[in-house]
Amino acid sequence: MVADDHPLFRQALVMAVEAVAPQARIVETSTLDRAVEIANATSDLLLILLDLKMPGSAGFSGVALLHAERPSVPILVISSAEAQVASPEARRYGAVGFIGKDQDLAVIEQAIAAALDGHSPAPPLASAGDVDDMAHKVASLTPTQLRVLLGVLDGQLNKQIAYELGVAESTIKSHMTTVLAKLGVQNRTQAALAARALGLGADR
Repeated sequence: MVADDHPLFRQALVMAVEAVAPQARIVETSTLDRAVEIANATSDLLLILLDLKMPGSAGFSGVALLHAERPSVPILVISSAEAQVASPEARRYGAVGFIGKDQDLAVIEQAIAAALDGHSPAPPLASAGDVDDMAHKVASLTPTQLRVLLGVLDGQLNKQIAYELGVAESTIKSHMTTVLAKLGVQNRTQAALAARALGLGADR
């Protein structure tokens, strides 16, 4: 799957995949919501090429959400974000690698080939202590729990989150209790601060 909201760059990524895996069936999308739908509906999905800055995505929420939905499918982030900052964050949320959009096509093709072969396109990064530990806790959330956390980041009340997810408010309260326990925090405010500090609520 190629998920990028810029048609020309999305076309370039499709060409890169075709060069590496000519027999592959490629599905394209320009929004995070559609990317999640495709990830759920495509049982034979082998790789996700993901841009961070797409409609419906904030910070690294796209990486976290897609990884939660399909943890066994490698995610290769290809973005114009500053690699030195964005690369370790993307990896913390489940991406196998990060490639800047300013890289040559050959470099992107090599990264795609490595990801399809089950290898990380770049060496593992050093642990960042407490930050890395909190990112691991966020990555342990289920897709629904992650959506609840993102709703909290948007300043929504439990009843608003429940309406969007189509469930009872009591269900959201139950999910919120589990989220707080998994993150090791006491309340919604602390959960939101932890998530923002990790980039989930960062400006796109």
